[in-house]
Parts: sequence; C-alpha cells; structure tokens
Amino acid sequence: MITRSYQHILALAFAIDEINENSEILPNITLGFHIYDSYNVARTTYRNTLGLLFQSSRFIPNYNCGSKKNLIGVIGGLDSDISSYMANTLGLFKIPQFSYGSFEPGKKDYSKLSSFYRMVPNEALQYWGIVQLCLHFGWKWVGLLAMDNEAGEHFLQVLEPMLSQNGICSAFTEREKGLIHAVTKTEFLKELVNHMPVFLESKANAIVFYADIPNTISLTTAMCAINMIPLVIPGFKPPEGKLWIMTAQIDFTSNIYYKIVNTQPFRDALFHGALSFSIHSNQPAGFTDFLQNIDPLEDKNNGFMKMFWEHAFGCSFPKRGVPPKSRRQCTGEEELEGLPAPIFEMSMTGHSYSIYNAVYAVAHALHLLPSLRARYEERGNGKRLIMEPWQLHSLLLRLSFNNSCGEEIKFNEQGELAAGFDITNLITFRNDSYVRAKVGSLNLQADSGITFAIDVDGIEWPDYFIQVPPLSLCNDNCPPGSSRKRKEGEKFCCYDCAPCPEGKISNQSDMDYCIPCMEGHYPNKHQDGCIPKTPTFLSYAEPLGMTLAALALFFAVITAVVLGIFIQQRDTPIVKANNRSLTYVLLTSLLLCFLCSLLFIGKSTNTTCLVRQTAFGLIFSVAVSSVLAKTITVVVAFMASKPGNIFRKWVGKRLAHFIVLSCTLFQVGICAAWLAVSPPFPELDMHSQIREVVVECNEGSATMFYFVLGYMGFLASVSFSVAFLARKLPDSFNEAKFITFSMLVFCSVWVSFVPTYLSTRGKAMVAVEIFSILASSAGLLGCIFSPKCYIIILRPDLNKREQLIRRQQ
Repeated sequence: MITRSYQHILALAFAIDEINENSEILPNITLGFHIYDSYNVARTTYRNTLGLLFQSSRFIPNYNCGSKKNLIGVIGGLDSDISSYMANTLGLFKIPQFSYGSFEPGKKDYSKLSSFYRMVPNEALQYWGIVQLCLHFGWKWVGLLAMDNEAGEHFLQVLEPMLSQNGICSAFTEREKGLIHAVTKTEFLKELVNHMPVFLESKANAIVFYADIPNTISLTTAMCAINMIPLVIPGFKPPEGKLWIMTAQIDFTSNIYYKIVNTQPFRDALFHGALSFSIHSNQPAGFTDFLQNIDPLEDKNNGFMKMFWEHAFGCSFPKRGVPPKSRRQCTGEEELEGLPAPIFEMSMTGHSYSIYNAVYAVAHALHLLPSLRARYEERGNGKRLIMEPWQLHSLLLRLSFNNSCGEEIKFNEQGELAAGFDITNLITFRNDSYVRAKVGSLNLQADSGITFAIDVDGIEWPDYFIQVPPLSLCNDNCPPGSSRKRKEGEKFCCYDCAPCPEGKISNQSDMDYCIPCMEGHYPNKHQDGCIPKTPTFLSYAEPLGMTLAALALFFAVITAVVLGIFIQQRDTPIVKANNRSLTYVLLTSLLLCFLCSLLFIGKSTNTTCLVRQTAFGLIFSVAVSSVLAKTITVVVAFMASKPGNIFRKWVGKRLAHFIVLSCTLFQVGICAAWLAVSPPFPELDMHSQIREVVVECNEGSATMFYFVLGYMGFLASVSFSVAFLARKLPDSFNEAKFITFSMLVFCSVWVSFVPTYLSTRGKAMVAVEIFSILASSAGLLGCIFSPKCYIIILRPDLNKREQLIRRQQ
C-alpha cells in the first residue's frame, strides 16, 4: 500500500464533510462517495467503473440505508492510463469525469470528450516551464533521464527540440527501463551498478528527470540507493554535484525503498536540493485539524483506514479469531504528524488539492441545477434529487467560484482547469524526512499569458554547490571581450572562445558574436566595453597647429615687408620694369594666401567651412593669374619691341588687368556654383580614427573641390609653359626664368598634394592642405621676389637706369 496516497481519500472525505455541513451550498442535499481501487490494472479498472454504474452499495456517509445510489460524477484516475480506461466507459454515458493526475504526453487526448475534465494544467505548460527554468539559471548543458516507454519517448521528442530552439543542448538522453529485479540488498545494489546510467559520469550538473507514476517508485528507489553502493562495492564513488529537475509526474510516493535501502535513504541523498514542478496546491483551513482528529478505531465503515494505519505505523490491529502478529499492536493514538514525509504529509499535496477542488466543482454545479431543470421525488422520510449526470456539463463549463482558499476555480473550453504549476524545492533531513518548499510558480493567465516566477534566494541548493546556483555548461562561459567559436563535430553548446577582432566588443559573457561600438565610441583595452571618443581637430593649442600658425604669420610678415619695400621703392627702375601694379597685386594675394591658411586651424564651424576653401581658391587664382599676366606681359613687351609688330598696341596695364580679372572671374563662377549646389558644412567623422571623433569640414561636393584645384593647376601650367618659352629673352626685361622656377615649385607642391590628401584622415588631412598652401605661396614669394629684394637691399648700385641700359647694350 502506498500510504502517502491515502491523503487523496482523506481530502475527498474532508471536502464532502465541508459541503454537507455548509447549508449555503447544497441545502437539504447530502453528498456521499464510493471508493474503488484499480490496482493499476486495466481489467480491474473497467470492472470497477461498470460497478459504479450498475451495482448498489450501502456505504453512504451519515446514512445507513439501502437506497439506490445517484451517481453524478467520478473522480479519477491518478495516471493517464487509468483515466483513459475510465473515460472509455464513462464517456458513453456522459458522466462527468474529473482526472486529478498529470497526463503523460503521447497518450490519447480524452479532454476532447465532452464529459472529461482535467483538474491539472496542460502538459505543454510544463515543457515551457522547464525551458524557462534552464534559461533563468543559464543551464545550457543538461541531461535528460526518462523512462523507456511510450510516454518517456514522447517527452523526449517534445522537450529536446524546445531546448534546442532556446539555445540549450542535451548532454545525454538516457532511457531507463524501470524496476531492477533483485532479491537481496546486495544483489539490488550490484545490479544497479550494472545499469548505471551515463549521467553519473557526465559533467552536466542539471538533469531533467521524467517518469510516469507507476515507474516513479522503482526509479526513485534506485536513485536513492546509489549512495549505499560503496557498502557492498568498495571504491565506488557516488556522483556529486547533480541538480535534479523533476516533472510533475515524479513524486516520492513510496515507502518500499525503506525495505530495500533501510539506512538513511535521504541522508546526503541525490535529491536534496532538487527542483520539481508540482501540481498547484494550497492548505484549506481546517484540513490539518481534520487529520489530527482521525480515530481509526471509531470509523467502522472505512475499511481503508485500518489498512493505512497498519502500513504507516508498522503495527497491527487485533482481529477476532486471528492470533496476534509479532509486531506491536496499534493503539489508534499514534499521531499522523509524526510520520516521515515519504510515508504521509500533513500539508495537502497537489493531487489532494485537485480532488478537493473537483468535489467543490460538482457541488457548485449542483447548487445551480435545482433552479434550472432538476426535480425531486418523495423517498421515505425525505426527498431525493432526480437528475441526470449529463445535465451538469453546461454548468461546469461556465462555472466560476472561489474555493475556501480564495482561489478561482473555472474550466476552459477544453474542460481543463485554469491552473498552473508550483515550483518546489526538495529539502531533506537526517531524520529520513523532507519538505517541499514552494520557490516559484508557473501560471497561465488569460490577460498576460504565461508567467514564470522564481525566488532564487529561497532555494536551498545541493550541499556540493555551497548554496550557490550550479553551473551546467559544456564548457566555461566565454568572458567579455571574446565570442563563441563553434567546435567542429560538437553540439552547438560546446565551443571555443575567440578574442573579439579589432574595433568590436562583447560586453556580456558567452556572446555568439562581437558587436561594434555605437557611433562616437571605441572599444576599451579589454574589448568588453566602449569608451566615448574624444572630439579632435587641428587646434592652436597643439604643437602642429601652433607650428603651422607660426609659419603662416612668419611668411605673412615677410610678404608684408616685401610689399612695403616695393611700395617704398616704387619709383626705382627694377620695380617699374616688372609691372609695378601686378607686383602689388601678387604680393597682396600672397599675403592673403598665408593668412587664409589660418582659417583651416581651429574647430570647424559653418562660417569657416563656407569661407576657407572658396577664399583659398579665389586668392590663389588671383596670385597665379598675376604670375601668368607677368609672364605674358614680358613676352608681349619683347615682341612689341620689333618695328611694325601687331602686339605693340597690347603693351601696357590693360592687358595685365584683363588677364587677372578674367581668370579670377572664372574661378568666382566655379566657387559660386559650388556654394549654390553643394556647399561645405561641418561634420563629425566617427570612423577614420579609432579613439577620436574628427571635427572637420565636409567639402559638400568633392567634384567641385577638385575642379577648383584643377583650374588653379591649369593656370599654373600655362604660366609655367609661357615662362619656360620666354626664359632666354634679354635680362633687362626678363623675369621669366624666375617665374618658371616658381611655377615648377608650385606645380610640384600641388601635384604631390592630391595623393597625400587622399591618403590621410582627420587632422593630418588639414595639415597637408595648410602645408601645401604655405609651401606653394612661399615658393612664389621666394623664387620671384628674392632676387629683386637682393638688388634693392644689398645691391642698390644695380637698381639704376644706367645699369639697365648698360646691361641691355
């Protein structure tokens, strides 16, 4: 006899007593019950089910009469096989059947029958809960242990794909055949070693344990006996560090293992700290008092009570005509609360709570029935309710009430109770007992869907883990700064760790791939976090900016000094001989060229971005066109010196001014088109520098920018070509060879500028352009004006008209 299951009968009796004593639910109606044992045999189940329908019985609480029973519902069975056997018969007569045990997957779904009601949650909810539990604690490498039967096979077929879809691998899938047949304890333990499953050697610390109710006894007995193997097999080391995740079908219902493994079966047992999905339960008020007031000697009509009492307390009641047994006599004063939990629990279990709610569901349906379509008939001294069981179905499906614990009881359209699972923690003690502490819940709510909750702090873990959640992984987690790299030929939960590539991070453990930092950030040294980039630009405060600014001011001062010298010496022959007005224009434009380079230093703004490139292009165009005008003036002046030459009328300032003005206006048109179509604007370059955000000017249209440079290059090449052809003209008129050399320097600088500019980024790009401006401007200034300044300052004796005429002769 499974003594612990006797609480199911007591819960039934307790619920019926409550209802019969409550005049508000069923006034003038008394409920009774009949109990049949199926012995887990199909033939017996069918026979007893038919007996409920067609046989009479005198066992009715509070009454002792021969009246015919009025069957209104059946509660059963504990497992799916028994429930299905009963449903085959009861469904034909439309009699409400309330199944209170978990249904194993793979079985026929009798919930489609209109007369079948389930007092337990749908099995699919439990699968989802197992997955969520593993995900919550990060258990990615779990073992699966199930019975080798149809239900166990279906369980594995459904659960394994769900685990895989959520990134969880099965370390092993072990199918156990159940009971190991042995006579003595030594034989039992030796045979257990021969059937030792692979989970004992696996490094998976979390093991999902599934067994249907008939096989739970043998499998839990075998598991508990593992710790005793060293007593008969020296050197055997029991497994450590295993956390069991048990399904709702698993229940420590047996005291059989007390007979096989009778020495502290739960002390340091495998199942201490296990987590279990259990049918939701609660403790109705008065149930504990009801159990404490049971007296097996007074209850004459309950034939099960004395049998339970003898098995639970290991005693025997004296029987008339039967000699007393060797074990002690039962007094009836033994206390149920003194029994270990594997024998009997004082708190209402999930199955008992389901029976309790099933009785109340029938009672509340009957409460509505008389006002609808029931009738009474006179029967002796009272009335008897005349109704058919099928009349309850419409009432049950729309029934909704709160039980004595304040919980709502109602069925959905499939006849399933809208309930969930409790997540319990098994805590064992040295007195061979245990408690199941509720540490979480799994509920299906109509408004919010499935809810999963767990109290991690309330869990007592197996002693091996020193009260911390265990790890169950194929290998250690990849630390931040690395990502997972799959191992060839292994499951996806087994992997190597590869450092993140440059520029990427992983800020969590066990990431599948590294990710780039968001814009404006860069990876830290360990590549496990991002650091904001520092804005940067070529500023006056840094050495490079300071040096370039100093050079620009230095050359600007030199240019201003040269311009002042030429203005002061404007009436001297060397100044007048080289087109004085063009010289002033050229020097002024060179002065502005040096100064415009300062626009490139400092933080870019809308104004500086709009002005600096256009100012650079226009000023340089004026300078180069002035050089071109000088060169052409020299050539025209030489050719006009010949009698009758047509170029004589072009000699003078008009030609030079026309050349400068026309060349400059063309560049003005280019710059105007640039600003109108796609003007430059300030921009933050997030990508060119790893640790810095470059504050720069976007040219808007790169085509227009290179168009401006190309036009200046065209002017410079024309100047170079004309000057090169005129380099051998008489010295008194000729500065063409100086212009030739200056244009050679100018073109060399800007030709090398283009590839250098394109190959640099950030501040270096700006510095390259400033350097090119300074170098080309300094080349023009030095090559054209240094010889003149030498004569004006150091050789004033050569700056005379007589010297020019003598040199011409």
